[in-house]
Amino acid sequence: MSIFGNIMSSIFGHAKAQAAPASAGKTSTSPTGSPAPAERSASSVSGSPKTATGASAQPQVDVEAVLVKLASQNKEKLDWQKSIVDLMKLLDLDSSLSARKELAKELNYTGDMNDSAKMNIWLHKQVMIKLAENGGKVPDSLKG
Repeated sequence: MSIFGNIMSSIFGHAKAQAAPASAGKTSTSPTGSPAPAERSASSVSGSPKTATGASAQPQVDVEAVLVKLASQNKEKLDWQKSIVDLMKLLDLDSSLSARKELAKELNYTGDMNDSAKMNIWLHKQVMIKLAENGGKVPDSLKG
């Protein structure tokens, strides 16, 4: 799986885990009494998640809420709101320079990969934008 895919899976997976206790034991049925269709993941819906309509539309994942909760459970004080390194650490992902360079390639970074400070700023911004494009609710303050 791609590094961005790992970031997205980690955040969205934590969101589902947080939501699971609230919905545990509940079974929904359709008006006919048959079981309701299973939730569809963003990858199983054709087009972008924004094209899903009606009751089957998957709710957006509140990326900031998931990350705030993870940060509150972490012993280390991480500046995940601004730092791609700290964001990756918060998600228990490899935050090494080589991993970040790989992420930069995935996201089509065209700058100098030897200027890690500029690359890191760009990466954080792009990760937040891509999370929003893939069904995440990301505040503008994290995209800029």
